[in-house]
Amino acid sequence: MAKGWCVWITGLPGSGKSTIARILLKMLQERGIKAQIVSSDALRKLATPKPKYTEEERDIVYGALVYAAKVLTENGVNVIIDATGNKRKYREMARREIEKFMEAYLKCPLETCIERELSRKETHYAPRGIYMKALTGESKTVPGLGAPYEEPKSPEVIINTEEKPPEESAGEILKLILSKFEKM
Repeated sequence: MAKGWCVWITGLPGSGKSTIARILLKMLQERGIKAQIVSSDALRKLATPKPKYTEEERDIVYGALVYAAKVLTENGVNVIIDATGNKRKYREMARREIEKFMEAYLKCPLETCIERELSRKETHYAPRGIYMKALTGESKTVPGLGAPYEEPKSPEVIINTEEKPPEESAGEILKLILSKFEKM
């Protein structure tokens, strides 16, 4: 059985990860390529139903996320990770553990991410109002404000989601997946 591949879509909360992951999944399905989205927000609801977003808690959630993606890819399932992964160490762990791996960084100014997060209707499992909680001092663990977001050092693709619409952004990731993993 051929191993599956994994693309980790990373970026600040509100950069478009969940939206682009879902569009990418649809584009893959239209080409007959099966994939599974593994979302840190969905996993967190199971692993830590009342999250504190501590460093220790993040280590557990991202460790479980990488493990799930690794097991799926080893069993021939293609995986799209939809997760901020605010520390490089989480994404580097995935790169070490998953044979066919690539990182897609959604670069977006913090101000734009805050605006999007405040106005979004669909959260795709993400908690609501995280930036407002950070701005009012209620939370000190929001990536980009209270907690660091470490940009990838050498992702396979960087997409400016302030300038590119979600469909075009997903299409750019799709092109790279097709050239890197889905060669005919």
